[in-house]
Amino acid sequence: MAMIKVHGFPISPPVRRVIVCLEEKGLPYDFLTVDMFSGNHKKQPFISINPFGQIPAIEDGDLKLYESRAITQYIAHGYASNGTPLIPTDPKELAIVILWAEIESQQFDPTASKLSFELVIKPIRGMTTDEIEVEKLQVKLAAVLDVYEARLSESKFLAGETFSLADLNHIPIVSNLYGTKIKALFEARPNVNLWAEDILGRPSWQKTLKKMTMKM
Repeated sequence: MAMIKVHGFPISPPVRRVIVCLEEKGLPYDFLTVDMFSGNHKKQPFISINPFGQIPAIEDGDLKLYESRAITQYIAHGYASNGTPLIPTDPKELAIVILWAEIESQQFDPTASKLSFELVIKPIRGMTTDEIEVEKLQVKLAAVLDVYEARLSESKFLAGETFSLADLNHIPIVSNLYGTKIKALFEARPNVNLWAEDILGRPSWQKTLKKMTMKM
């Protein structure tokens, strides 16, 4: 099997989303670091793969693909028989996976990623966290997690009793937030907390954390 080439920066949550998907599938890959500090994501040869100059991007044979969720969907479908099944074959079950994958991208991630930026990325960059913005974002995320708590009172994972792409796409940002005071929002909701601890404890994520470290 030819190696999938992954272009990215190791601590980027979207990049880690792709890597954890590859690890779940047990697929070989070659990680090619894109030096964002030097602006290489906005230069050739990278913009020949993603003209928008954003990471991650992959090359799988003659296929060039970007946008992390598009990539994880491709991996889940294109390598369905490898490793962990991430998408069901039953149309109704698939619809629920798609629903919660959309909820992740449209309801959870916009707020959670902003919190991650304020509480994780800004300190790394030597920037000052906007605590007023953090307070506002916490209220928004709490409302989203209330919906998750209700859902997870009915099933072990978001789309049912089986881990799926809908759960996987959450992992990098949930992991970032669990290293901050935002963890308390998850812990206050027992079903959400059990779910989060479950997905963060997956061997695929532990492998991703070991491999995707930033060398200073």
